[in-house]
Amino acid sequence: MGREASIAPNYKILAYLTANENRKVTGAPLFMTLKDEKELKETTADLAHALKADVVKLKNNDYLIIQA
Repeated sequence: MGREASIAPNYKILAYLTANENRKVTGAPLFMTLKDEKELKETTADLAHALKADVVKLKNNDYLIIQA
């Protein structure tokens, strides 16, 4: 069903992007709140391209930028 708890992930979360103003994330990765879905998609793509990283869209319509 999921990754085994004893196996460390082989990726880094570089950024978390959302259009939900009520969502707050703390910690090491960059966190950005954008004004709408269009800006969210464009910024996510631009940032991932600049960082040479991959994008994961979450079920809550937020995005993670990760790098292996």
